[in-house]
Amino acid sequence: MPSSTKSHRVALSSTPPRSPLPGSPGFHPCVVIPIYNHKDTITQVVDALEGLDLPCFIVDDGSDSATKQVLSEINLEKQQVEVITRCANGGKGAAVTTGLLAALAKGFTHALQVDADGQHQISDARIFLERSASAPDALVLGRPTFAENAPQVRVYGRRITHFFVWLETLSLEIKDTLCGFRVYPLSAFKAITDKTRLREHMDFDPEIVVRMHWAGVPILNIDTPVQYDQQGLSHFDFKRDNLRMISLHTQLLLEMVVRLPSILLRRVG
Repeated sequence: MPSSTKSHRVALSSTPPRSPLPGSPGFHPCVVIPIYNHKDTITQVVDALEGLDLPCFIVDDGSDSATKQVLSEINLEKQQVEVITRCANGGKGAAVTTGLLAALAKGFTHALQVDADGQHQISDARIFLERSASAPDALVLGRPTFAENAPQVRVYGRRITHFFVWLETLSLEIKDTLCGFRVYPLSAFKAITDKTRLREHMDFDPEIVVRMHWAGVPILNIDTPVQYDQQGLSHFDFKRDNLRMISLHTQLLLEMVVRLPSILLRRVG
């Protein structure tokens, strides 16, 4: 775990409990939730996840004191929860990476990523985990179905991102790369982080999907409703995050040219 983090609870066993979810004996999932100042929604998210009876890592990415207080209360009340505190805000990607590597270090094989803002339909979590258990090598991605109140700028922005991802992978297999509701195979994630320094902000979500696809990780897509709260807290910075996305896709397209022979060879094979 990076030196910039500290854990408030060490009660989670280093040997993960066997999950009641169906799957191979080596399938040991947990939950990872990155959070930055979502004090009004995190308790509801954690409560909704309790039915899974899975250990949960909440990664506090330098939140304010009010959020830290809520996390402290959750940490005391929920025996399955471990709060990992990053000393400074590093971005969503940095927080997710911290949580996934911490989960792997504890012996977990898979991690269900859930956003802290309450926009995901948590009742679908079991579907995600069951699909992951049946195909443990795969990256399971949420494919959002939006309500009518979804900001149109985000809907159209996703379409632009999808276009570039299809170019970067030469595949239509990936249906969405921006939804934060997904299940990672942790060994595949670690293999990528050992070779590549991943982006640390909103651009992390599409980057890791493209790189996993390049690495030959199977992709599974699950339709799931996403509800945007018009009064909710969003950390998407229109200018900075769009510039980061442009930078990311430029980099990935250039890398794709270099990888093109191996991509085509794998298709033929």
